[in-house]
Amino acid sequence: MSTQTTKSSLTALTVAAIGIVYGDIGTSPLYTMKEVFSKEHGLPLNHANIFGIVSLILWGLIFIVSLKYVTLVLRAANRGEGGIMALTALALESVSKNSRLYFPLTVLGLMGASLFYGDGVITPAMTVLSAIEGIEVATPTLKEFVVPITLIILIGLYAVQRKGTAGIGKLFGPITILWFVVLAGMGTYNIAREPSILMAFNPWYALQFLLENRWVAFFALGAVVLAFTGSEALYADMGHFGAKPIRMAWFLVVFPALGLNYLGQGALLMLNPTAVTNPFYNQLGAWSIYPLVILSTMAAVIASQSTISGTFSMTKQAISLGFLPRMKIIHTSSMEIGQIYIPMANWLQLIVVAGAVIGFGSSTHLASAYGIANTGTMLVTSLLTFFVIRYGWKYNLLLCIAATGFFLIIDISLFSANALKFFHGGWFPIALGLVIFTVMLTWKRGRELVFGNLKKHAIPLEEFLESLFVSAPIRVAGTAVFLRGEADGVPHALLHNLSHNKILHERVIFLTLHNREVPWVPFSERIKVTDLGNACYQIDVYYGFKNEPDIPNALALCEPYGLSFEPMETSYFISRQTIVSTPGSGMARWREGLFVTMSRNARDAADYYQIPSNRVIEVGAQVEI
Repeated sequence: MSTQTTKSSLTALTVAAIGIVYGDIGTSPLYTMKEVFSKEHGLPLNHANIFGIVSLILWGLIFIVSLKYVTLVLRAANRGEGGIMALTALALESVSKNSRLYFPLTVLGLMGASLFYGDGVITPAMTVLSAIEGIEVATPTLKEFVVPITLIILIGLYAVQRKGTAGIGKLFGPITILWFVVLAGMGTYNIAREPSILMAFNPWYALQFLLENRWVAFFALGAVVLAFTGSEALYADMGHFGAKPIRMAWFLVVFPALGLNYLGQGALLMLNPTAVTNPFYNQLGAWSIYPLVILSTMAAVIASQSTISGTFSMTKQAISLGFLPRMKIIHTSSMEIGQIYIPMANWLQLIVVAGAVIGFGSSTHLASAYGIANTGTMLVTSLLTFFVIRYGWKYNLLLCIAATGFFLIIDISLFSANALKFFHGGWFPIALGLVIFTVMLTWKRGRELVFGNLKKHAIPLEEFLESLFVSAPIRVAGTAVFLRGEADGVPHALLHNLSHNKILHERVIFLTLHNREVPWVPFSERIKVTDLGNACYQIDVYYGFKNEPDIPNALALCEPYGLSFEPMETSYFISRQTIVSTPGSGMARWREGLFVTMSRNARDAADYYQIPSNRVIEVGAQVEI
């Protein structure tokens, strides 16, 4: 019975992984072959080039996805979690904070995360545009309706995010499986018409194509990489499904379907060169276009949903790790903690996605922007993986260089090929990434300056309490909880309360929250209680970047230490910091201004930590940076 249950769970996870993890890479056949042979690449459509391109795509799927991500990177689990932020935390954990590598690795991780955000903007625009463009293949006069229909679908998709995906999420797996079955079926049909395309499995055709075409081939790599977009999702979603279901989904369903379809499109182009305008929608003939548009649109929406959910997850992790200010986070499922909705991230992303759809106008124009964001993130992943396996896992240096160096050569080649398109759309994700990178680095640096200022003026807590109880103030019934930072001494809220009210509660709790660079901190390690004497206690609460901060629940864990908390007799004192920018050795004035603006608009601490609003007393404090 136990074995049957395990098999059933593995099957369910594998089906779910097909729907959520592989939505992005699964829609790549919509546009890859069309972009490779587009006029701007100058690649002649002949049998030798068709064999070369299909061979490059097949072996790229084998090397980049099967070997790099499915085999190697999925092993770099941060307590079961994956993704660029989890990998960054793992890399930082492998070196000490005093190491010269710590800051460069932080910057590298932020660059990867910033490019991931850029990818998250382009994916919905690219996939939905590509799907809707099928109607112009069937009826060219409908071309002017492609952008408006795309915008309507995207606005509807972002509008329903607040309701969560628990309901429609159950359909993702079956619909995506149907999508991959159709991909495989269409590919098999065209392969049967031109079986010679199977020779593309010979890697010599890929090598020959690169050697004979050289510069043109290098430029074409910028379009070939579109076949591998979405590979980061394999790693990012590991925490939801585990490595085994993701691997099974890839090798049993996704890779065979993608391989067959790319082979089939190659066979089609050999038989009918005029189909190059849109090889995907021409695979079965005119009768199939509208059904394919409907199925493609559903697949594109699923791929976009995966990216949107990934953006929410990434944002939450960045907030927990101190790279972004607190934002409102809404849980859309009472059963699954990973299903969240962040209104600010949702609407900001929609605005940028809509701008990309209107500004670029077609999937062809967006293709240049798509590749550079994806290959940049892939490159950062390879670099971070080296530090994890070398310094974290202590593998032999030569083995580490061999394991990651091979993939680095591929990543650098693909990124360089896409960098050539900088002025043809590639600037967009780079500019977007730079904005996000600046915001994240500014917030991180600003918080360091604030903590430094507080530490410089901090009054040591133990010494203060010792002097305070020499002539103890009047004590009143109830429990007072004072939030204090890791670098703080005596909380400002306590000083103000003593100064103005001249009283102290009968039990005083100093609460410090610690964010660890791990995904989860188990309940057994969540709480540390220190008795400071005179009914005063220091409680340290530890959270991972995927844990949900909840102070009342954390205090409930203190019962084994002899501390119980009655909600209506517990008051929470929080210092509201007003950040003031001053000339000095902090940051540039414009960065300090940006930090002050973000700080003033950050989510209220009491709300973020789920403290009952009717039990909160806020006390102002001014901090200069």
